[in-house]
Amino acid sequence: MADSYAGLVLQLASTMIISRILSPAEVGIVAIAAVFSMLASMLRDFGVAEFLIQERDLTKEKLAATLALNIIVSWLMAAAMFFGASGAASFYGNAGVAEVMRIQAIGFLLVPFGAVTMAWFRREMNFMPITVCSLAGNVTSFTVSIAMVLHGFGYVSLPWANVASIAVTVALSVWYRPGNFPRFPSFKGIGHVFQFSKFVSLMYIVGQIGRGAPELIIGRAQGVVAVGIFSRASGLVELFNRTVMRPVWFVCMPYFAKAERSDGSMAAAYAKSVAYTTVMGWPFLALLALAAFPAIRIVYGPQWDAAVPLAQILCAARAIELVHTTSREALLAKGLAKDANWLQLALVLVLAAGLLLVVPFGLLGAAWGCVAAAAASTALSHHYVATRIGVRTADLLRACAPSAAITVLSVAAASLWALLDPPSPQGYLAYGMGATALTVVSWLLAVVVLKHPVVQEFGPVKRKLMAWRRPA
Repeated sequence: MADSYAGLVLQLASTMIISRILSPAEVGIVAIAAVFSMLASMLRDFGVAEFLIQERDLTKEKLAATLALNIIVSWLMAAAMFFGASGAASFYGNAGVAEVMRIQAIGFLLVPFGAVTMAWFRREMNFMPITVCSLAGNVTSFTVSIAMVLHGFGYVSLPWANVASIAVTVALSVWYRPGNFPRFPSFKGIGHVFQFSKFVSLMYIVGQIGRGAPELIIGRAQGVVAVGIFSRASGLVELFNRTVMRPVWFVCMPYFAKAERSDGSMAAAYAKSVAYTTVMGWPFLALLALAAFPAIRIVYGPQWDAAVPLAQILCAARAIELVHTTSREALLAKGLAKDANWLQLALVLVLAAGLLLVVPFGLLGAAWGCVAAAAASTALSHHYVATRIGVRTADLLRACAPSAAITVLSVAAASLWALLDPPSPQGYLAYGMGATALTVVSWLLAVVVLKHPVVQEFGPVKRKLMAWRRPA
C-alpha cells in the first residue's frame, strides 16, 4: 500500500502538469502506443511470477531456466515493437505512434534482468526490496517526464521517462539479489517452465487486449482526440486500481496458494477477499462517481470536462467487476492456468462485443457498453469460481451484503450535498475535499458500527505502528 500510494502521488502530480501542457491529440498518441506496449509486456513477462509463486519445488535450476525464457521472450517483444511500429502508425494514420513504440522497445531489453528477482521476492512475500525498487522507478519516471515536457520534448517525454524508470528499477533489483541467486540463464529445465507459463502469458495478453479494447476500437472509429478523452476518464477510474487493488492483486495469489496448501481449499479465503475488496472499493468508486467533475478539474484541468460523464459510467462498470476481480488469480493459485486462460478469453470477447455494438453511439455508448460487458463478465467469472473453487452464491452474497450497506452509509452525506448543491466550476474544489472527508469519516463509523470483518485488521496495524514508535 505504501508503494501504491507513493506512486499515486507522483502520478497525480505529473498528470496535473503534463495534462496542462500536452494536447488531447498528443495524449491520444501515447494512449494508443501504450496499448501495444502493454500487450507486449504481458507476453514479455510470460507468467514468470505466477510460475515461481505456485511452484512447490523451486530450485536454482528452475530459477535459471525462468530467467532464460524471460530473456528470449522479452527480446523478441522488443523486436516486434520496434519493427511493427510502422504498421501500427499506418493503421491509425499517425507517425507519432511509431515513434513512441520504438522508444518503448528499449525497455524490453532491460526488464528480464530484474523481473525474475522481483518475482522471487514476491513469492517469499518480502515486499521491502520491491517497494524500494518501485519507489525509485516512480521518482525517476516523474523527474524525467516533467523535465522533458517542460523543455519542449512533447509526447515522447513519457516513453523516455518509462525507459529511465525501468533502468533504475532493474539496477536496484540486481543490487538486492540474494547471493545464492543464479546470475546466468540456463536452458536446462526450460520446458517445465514453458508448459505452465504459456497459458498464463496468453491469459494476460488476452486480458490486456480487453483493457485496451476501448482505446483501440474508439481510436479506429472516432480518432485520437476521442481516445484522449476516453483515456482520461478511464485513467481517473484507474486511480482505484492504484490505491486499492494494486496491493490486493500483488498479494492475493500468494495468499490463495497458501490457503490451498494449508487448508486444502481457498473458498473461504476467496470469500474473505471479496468482502475486503468490496468494502473498500465500492465506497471509493461511489465517491469518485459523485466527485468526478472536481476530480477531472483538479487532476486534468478544464479542457477535459467532456470526460466527466464517461468517468461516472466507468465507475459503475468497475464496481460490478470488483466482485470477481481476483478470479483469475485464484484459478492460477490452484494450478488451473488453462481454465484461467479460457475465462480471460471469454471476458475479452464479451467486452469487445459490447463495445462494437454501442460504439456507433459515441463515447457515452462505449462507456455503457463497458457496463453491460462488466455485468456479463461477472456472471461468467462466478460460474468458473463456483465450479472450480467451490465458492457458493450464498457465500458471495454474505460477503457483499455488508459492503453494500456500508457503501450507502459512506456516501449518503456526499450524495445529499451533491443533490442540494451540485459541484460547479466555482465550487468544485470545496466539494471535492469536503465530500472526501465526509466519506472517509462515514466509512470508518460504518465499518465499526456494522462490525465488518475488515475491522479485525485494525488491531494488528495499530500494534505494528505502536511498536515502531516505541523507543528501543
